[in-house]
Amino acid sequence: MATIKEIAHLAGVSRGTVDRVLNHRGCVNPQTEQRILEIVQALDYKPNKAGIVLAVRKKNLKLGVVLLGLGTVFYNDILIGVRNKAQELSEYNCAVLVRQTEYDLDQQLNAIDELVAEGISGLAISPYNDNAIREKINALCDRGIPVVTLNTDIENSRRIAYIGCHFYRSGETAGGLMHLMTHGEVYVGIISGSQNILCHTERIAGFSHMADSYGNIRIVDTINNNDDENESYSLTTALLARHPEINALYFTAGGVYGGCKAVMDAGRHKDMTIITYDIVNTTREYIEKGLIAATICQQPFIQGSKPLAILFTYLTTGELPTSENDYVNIDIRIKENL
Repeated sequence: MATIKEIAHLAGVSRGTVDRVLNHRGCVNPQTEQRILEIVQALDYKPNKAGIVLAVRKKNLKLGVVLLGLGTVFYNDILIGVRNKAQELSEYNCAVLVRQTEYDLDQQLNAIDELVAEGISGLAISPYNDNAIREKINALCDRGIPVVTLNTDIENSRRIAYIGCHFYRSGETAGGLMHLMTHGEVYVGIISGSQNILCHTERIAGFSHMADSYGNIRIVDTINNNDDENESYSLTTALLARHPEINALYFTAGGVYGGCKAVMDAGRHKDMTIITYDIVNTTREYIEKGLIAATICQQPFIQGSKPLAILFTYLTTGELPTSENDYVNIDIRIKENL
C-alpha cells in the first residue's frame, strides 16, 4: 500500500504538502496539487482510516447545521436525525452546532457567518434559493469548508453533495396521484411555502408537467404561506372564496393543518381532493379523517443524519460521496398504509 512518504518522494515535495492536498487545506500551487493527485490516483492510495479517526479526536472538529423553517413541524423530524448523528460524532470530539431560521435571506446569511466565526470545519444547510447564498457556499469552499445541502438544493453552487427528495419527480408523483384519485374536470389550487425555496418551485414544476399531460387537471391559482399555519388558514380561506370552482388542493410544503382547517370551516371537505407532503401528526390526523387523500414522505431522519456523516468522512479521510445527489425514497402514504 502506498504511503504519504512515497507520494511525496515521487512528487518531489514534502510530506506536509501532500497532507495539505489530501486534506484540502489549500496553500498549494495548483500545478503541484494536480501532480500529487495524479500520483495518488495512479498508486490507488487509500488513507489509514483507523489512524485518521484517532487523529481527528485531537482536532475537536465542529460541524455547522443551518435549517430553514423555524417553527415548522417537519424540520423537527430532520433535527432528530441531526441530533442522533451529533451524539454519535461526539465520541470523536466532533461538535455539531445548529442554527434554524425563518424563510429569510438575511437570517440565513447571519447564521452562516455566526457558525464560521465559531470555527466550523464543514456546513450542512437547507439553502434559501438566492445568489447571495450560492456565493457564500462557494466562498466557504474556497476557504476549505465543505458544504452539503439537505432537504432543498441550490443550483450552480460548489457544494459537495445534496441529500433529499428529487423535487421534480416528487411533483410528478403528486400529479400522478391527483390523476388517479379524481375524475372529470379537476381545478387545483396550489398552496406552497416560498417561491425562494427550490424544492417548492420544482415540485410545482413537476406537478404542472403532469397536469398538462393529462389535460383534465387545471391549475387555478398558487399561493405561498411561508410554512405558517395561521397564514395558510387565511390564504386558503381567501383562495376558496375567490375560486369556488376549486375541487382539489396540492400542498407543496408546510401549512397543511391551517389549510385543511380552512377547507373544513368552509364546508368544502366533502368535495375536495388533497395531496400533501410528509407525515407529521396533524397530517396523519386529516388522512385518518379522509380529508387528505395521500401524502408523499421524504425520510427526514436520513436528511438530518447523512449530511453530517458525509462531512465527517470527507474531513477525516478526504473521500467524497459516491454520488453528488443522494435522493431519498419517495414514500406514498394513504389511510390504508399509515
